[in-house]
Amino acid sequence: MSGVSSRLPAFPWDKLEPYKATAAAHPDGIVDLSVGTPVDPVPGLIRQALVAAADSPGYPTVWGTPALRDAITGWCERRLGARGMAHPNVLPVVGSKELVAWLPTQLGLGPGDRVAYPRLAYPTYEVGARLARATPVVYDDPTELDPAGLKLLWLNSPSNPTGRVLGKDELIRIVAWAREHGVLVFSDECYLELGWEAEPVSVLHPDVCGGSYEGLVSVHSLSKRSNLAGYRAAFLAGDAGVLGELLQIRKHGGMMTPAPVQAATVAALGDDAHVAEQRERYAARRAALRAALEGHGFRIEHSEASLYLWATRDEGCWDTVAHLAERGVLVAPGDFYGAAGERFVRVAFTATDERVAAAVKRLG
Repeated sequence: MSGVSSRLPAFPWDKLEPYKATAAAHPDGIVDLSVGTPVDPVPGLIRQALVAAADSPGYPTVWGTPALRDAITGWCERRLGARGMAHPNVLPVVGSKELVAWLPTQLGLGPGDRVAYPRLAYPTYEVGARLARATPVVYDDPTELDPAGLKLLWLNSPSNPTGRVLGKDELIRIVAWAREHGVLVFSDECYLELGWEAEPVSVLHPDVCGGSYEGLVSVHSLSKRSNLAGYRAAFLAGDAGVLGELLQIRKHGGMMTPAPVQAATVAALGDDAHVAEQRERYAARRAALRAALEGHGFRIEHSEASLYLWATRDEGCWDTVAHLAERGVLVAPGDFYGAAGERFVRVAFTATDERVAAAVKRLG
């Protein structure tokens, strides 16, 4: 196992533990804004669907029930503007992090292959490349990459950690470049329903993909939009050929979404009301934290979407982490997401209204 661990970067969250202890010592308790984990209840109709499907003694299928595939294709057409989605164009997965971490391996990538992802990014893109013994490559503009040996290009819009949204024209340009050079594009769109100052667009939108899903797969999760992080409910949509290959591999690997979770996903994708309610909660928390941070001397950059504020006091990120920890507020240092984030912190607004109010008071 030492050979595997030596290929991976250090697990970043361990470095935050001393600051977490400092924040936890605050007389009114910690306000943990470091991890974007949902705190609000799972909507009732989703829990009811899960319970109703609890008597599921048989094995589920890797590709999902017909009802699940109908729900996914219907949602993609309704929400993403996708056209002509059919069952071969979708595939459920066991949470999106599992997919990100193991995708290069499942695609058969290895030494000599290159996997590209944004310079500021979710660390699991790099982990996935290293698990496959492929070469991780960072970019500011993917169309400036050398395409030689580049087998997988990750997009992430809205971005974690910055909240930046790629505009439609940018996506059109990137997709055209990737197709010209035969580079497979996976677009992580897990925060797509959480746009605040921009309207995120999927690579599957006909204006972007030109009506063809060739070489394109989008990744979606119900963790944020439906408070289902504990359910591990996610799915892929796009190129049927790519998804067909992944289906065969995942069948061999037994990567099956549990049957009750499949039923819950059908309910979640069929209801937009709970998503709108959750958006209202997050919008209020976001506004309160943004005003408090700016009043405390922070500058907010990007952050037009997602569940985070990308904030700086124009100092080293660990100095900012320490400053806030002394006030009982824990945030994530920007260098967790790449060296380019060394003067920023990521502030999640996935905390209860009471905890957000506590943070606002302390920052005031």
